[in-house]
Amino acid sequence: MEKKDIDELRGKVPCAAVLEKADFKVDLKESTRKAVKYRRADGEIVIVIHDGRGWFDPLSEAKGDVFSLAEHLGADGFADALKHVAELVGFTPTLPVWKRPTRDRPTGSFAERWDRRLKLRPRSPAWRYLAETRALPDHIIQEAVDQDRLREGPYGSMWAAHTDEAGIVVGWEERGPEWRGFSTGGTKLLFRFGSAQPGRVCVMEAAIDAMSLAAIEGLRHGTAYVGTGGGWSPATEAAIRALAARPGIQLVAATDSNLQGDVFGDRIRAIAVESGAAYDRLRPNCEDWNDELKAILQRAR
Repeated sequence: MEKKDIDELRGKVPCAAVLEKADFKVDLKESTRKAVKYRRADGEIVIVIHDGRGWFDPLSEAKGDVFSLAEHLGADGFADALKHVAELVGFTPTLPVWKRPTRDRPTGSFAERWDRRLKLRPRSPAWRYLAETRALPDHIIQEAVDQDRLREGPYGSMWAAHTDEAGIVVGWEERGPEWRGFSTGGTKLLFRFGSAQPGRVCVMEAAIDAMSLAAIEGLRHGTAYVGTGGGWSPATEAAIRALAARPGIQLVAATDSNLQGDVFGDRIRAIAVESGAAYDRLRPNCEDWNDELKAILQRAR
C-alpha cells in the first residue's frame, strides 16, 4: 500500500472505531471533549485525543495513531494493523453524548478569565455542589476560597485553579453535577492547596480528592495537597520534581486505589528516589479520596 493510501485510510478510521470493535466502552464521567477515556473489563484504559486521530495509554508510554493502536491491541505488526483498520472503513463508532454545549473559544489571558469569575460564597451553586454532592466541609471550602483556589463556573460547576510555582493561574479543573473538563487551552500543572511552605506534599489525581484528603486529615500542618487533574504531562512531572527538590520534603503518593493510581504512585516514588526526598504511599480504602470522605462521614452518622 502506498503512503497516500495509508494516509487516506488513517483519515477514514478513527481510533474510537478500533476501540469499540475491541469491546472498549467510553467512561463518560472521566472524559472531556478533547480527551475521551475508554475502558475494557480487564482494567485496560486508552484515551483518545486529537479529534479521534490519536491515542495514549495512561498506564504506560504507549501512544500513536490508529495503526499503532491496532498493534497495541494485538495486531501482528504493521501489515496486520493495516488489514484490521481497513476492515473498519465505513464503521461509525458510538459518539459520547455531551450534556453541555460546545463553547466558543474564550478571550483574554487565563488570569483575566479567572478574575472575571466570582469567588464561591456559602450557598452559591458551586459551594452547594462541593458541600452537598461532594461532602466537603464548609471550613475546607472556605479555606480554598481564602487561598484563591476556587471560582464559580457556569451551570453550577466549580473551577479549581492550576498554578505554576509563582502562583500564576495557567488553567483550571472544571467539575459540576453534569460536567467534567479542563479549561480551554489551559495547562495541567498542579492544583495546590494547604501549606505554602510544606515539609510534606501529598499528590492526588484531582482537586476534589486533594480537598477531600485535607478534610480527612484536618488540613494537616505543614502539608500541601496537590492534584494533577487526572493527567501526567511532562509539565506536571516537572512541577512535582520541583516540589521534591526542596530540602527536607516528604513526597506522598496519595493517588487512587486502582491500577492507574498505582502507576502514578510508582512514578512519584521514582521522582522521590531521584530527588533524595522521603517517600510514602497513602491509599484510600475506597477507590478515591472523595469516596473515602463520604464513607467516613456516613459511618459517623
